[in-house]
Amino acid sequence: MNSQKPSFFICDLPIYGDTILSPMAAYSDVPFRAICRRFGAAMHYTEFVPTEALIGDPNPLWRRLDVHPAGEHPMVFQIFGSDAQQILFAAQRIEAWGADVIDINMGCSVPKVSEKGAGVGMMRQPKLVAETFRLLTRHLRVPVTGKLRLGWDEASQNYLEIAKIMVGNGAALVALHGRTRSQKYRGQADWEAIAKLKQAVNVPVLGNGDIHTVADIDRMKAYTGCDGVLIGRAALGNPWLLGRIDREQLTFGEVTAVLRQHLHEAISYYGTRDGLRNMNRHLKKYFSGLALKPFLPAFQAAPTAVAFEELLHELETAVPSHLPIADLRQMSHFPLPRKFTAKDAESAKI
Repeated sequence: MNSQKPSFFICDLPIYGDTILSPMAAYSDVPFRAICRRFGAAMHYTEFVPTEALIGDPNPLWRRLDVHPAGEHPMVFQIFGSDAQQILFAAQRIEAWGADVIDINMGCSVPKVSEKGAGVGMMRQPKLVAETFRLLTRHLRVPVTGKLRLGWDEASQNYLEIAKIMVGNGAALVALHGRTRSQKYRGQADWEAIAKLKQAVNVPVLGNGDIHTVADIDRMKAYTGCDGVLIGRAALGNPWLLGRIDREQLTFGEVTAVLRQHLHEAISYYGTRDGLRNMNRHLKKYFSGLALKPFLPAFQAAPTAVAFEELLHELETAVPSHLPIADLRQMSHFPLPRKFTAKDAESAKI
């Protein structure tokens, strides 16, 4: 029993904490969610899955809805589609797979999704939004939520209209990324819009966009009144942010400790070959902006977990574990560990 006071509720589901990992294709998978959970992520979203992949025979996309063997709660399964009946069928199928909440993605801006009427393309179809939420809230036992953008483009910012339709048809929470579809991730997120949404609906609101530091979390909450903050790209290579720890406060030893934990989670889930491939994607983020970048190719070529850990150990012999990350960011170079070659160092620019 959690003695902490809930930050907010999704229907009757208590949420303890206000920092939440966003759904991100290829990143918000079981291993990375496990790391973020350790640092205090209050709730997790899966990668988003197309409904058509969920209504047929088992296929690789089903794996995006896996839950960690140790358990993950609260867990949000995110799906997208452009047909209300198909969305309902898919949601009914997956409800028993471990979902505490089912979320409809109405924010994906990728053309192959949005131009087919799914993702943010759903926001151009108010009747579809109404029918979808009416059906799901009537037939599912778990709460139904949705994640939006401001709208299709600057001239069609209809997030308030769509949010009110959602809530009027049973949505238990609305999350808003403060950019339009045409912006993608460019420009500044509109926090004023998040504040307006919070005033317009009587369910919890999650704000998303331009959260890079702990101070940003508090600024967004104070400015918008939102109940929680979704953190996406800024959490990559920086899961500490979900625990309200800025990366600049860390030491090199604290970073390598998490790298090891992440490696073990990835191999446990994917197996050695695919686990190492998965880690390569995340390593670029962990090493981003640091003088370690030149050594990425050696890690990416490591054939086994043992080889990967040996390389990591070599870095730890060259870089003091107590060295602040802020100092490592400023360094132009450091002595080359013996298991690395001059070619490794020259293969990327510092």
